[in-house]
Amino acid sequence: MRENLHFVAVGHVDHGKSTMIGRLLYDTESLPPDKMEEVRRMSEESNGQPEFAFVMDHLEEERTNRITIDTAQTFFKTEKRDYTIIDAPGHKQFLKNMITGSTQAEAALLLIDAEEGLREQTHRHAYILGLLGIKQLIVIVNKMDLAGYKEERFNELRDQITARLGEFNMTVKPEMIIPISAQLGDNVAKKGENMSWFSGMTMLEALDKLECAKTTEDGMLRFPIQDIYEVDGQKIIAGRLVSGAIKSGQDIIFHPCGKSATVDKIKKNFNEDFDVAVAGESIGLTLKGESAFKALKRGEIACDVEPSPMVSSTIEAVVFWMSGMPVRLNDKLDFKCATNQMQCQVKRIDNRLNSSSLEVIEESSNELRETEVARLTLKLDGYVATDKFEQVAETGRFVLMRDTDTVAGGVIH
Repeated sequence: MRENLHFVAVGHVDHGKSTMIGRLLYDTESLPPDKMEEVRRMSEESNGQPEFAFVMDHLEEERTNRITIDTAQTFFKTEKRDYTIIDAPGHKQFLKNMITGSTQAEAALLLIDAEEGLREQTHRHAYILGLLGIKQLIVIVNKMDLAGYKEERFNELRDQITARLGEFNMTVKPEMIIPISAQLGDNVAKKGENMSWFSGMTMLEALDKLECAKTTEDGMLRFPIQDIYEVDGQKIIAGRLVSGAIKSGQDIIFHPCGKSATVDKIKKNFNEDFDVAVAGESIGLTLKGESAFKALKRGEIACDVEPSPMVSSTIEAVVFWMSGMPVRLNDKLDFKCATNQMQCQVKRIDNRLNSSSLEVIEESSNELRETEVARLTLKLDGYVATDKFEQVAETGRFVLMRDTDTVAGGVIH
């Protein structure tokens, strides 16, 4: 089975992301035959310089019409593996998708325009990547043709983004910083003759060097309950295993209620039993003894007996506010982590800062505004089981909702 690596491409709105993705799809022959031919024809008519952004326009049209293309993802492949490019239309939607788990990026491409350099949105995207603990990052300096292919300009931007990422306390330094011209194809799939001074990898070579996430039994067991069904008189706990592995006969404990139980059977469908399930699988569990189901409901999490998650009615976390309406002290919101949802109240707003400049606006504040970040203390209406984001992403992140709107994303560090 071929590997599939999911990565997100982010950058300022005018820095050439659509052109870069269109060029990737063309150079890897991942477009439908008719579109490949259309690009070739356009290239001949424009002296080898087609507008690759039209490829993304075509994909957007297919998405709108729900034809063949996934609503949020674009695909291509190399000889080594398959790739899924996750759409990141803006920092708000990107963060919301990452926090809720609908986007699972294993790596990121951060795009910078060689002419314009770092912009406010560049800083904000870099901060979000750091906040979300993206482990693998490639920085792409695009439009080198418009900067005269000058090595000095590339070196200047390379030093600037390296210093900036250091200020954001990124979990890892960029795997590679690569100068390209997406429009002309320099250093995308092939080495660019116009940048003979650059001895590093092409974009595709760098992508192929990244590591894919593996489905593994390693990690702490975390199995949030989505629902409990009764089939032919037998109770079955349904959910998705987000971390670790679970085996029949294993002793487990549910948090936050603290109920102990022993796994009887593991069901991956309603007709067949299995001995083990691993992270990423949606399964059903039966438990030994009818009393084992007492106190269990949606939001409880099946865990190893040790180590335990953090169980509390108070959460302290870094929160990125996404709503145009600020949040203020004592405001009530809905807190949603994994399958657990309950009301909470904002008790403290500390270290409020600008997510682009990292300027501290107030050490202690009465409010948090759009695109600002702060450490919030939340008092919940009940108890919740969480982990540090670095240990288990799905139980270390949450969203805050006001009515039915997602207004913030939070990460527990």
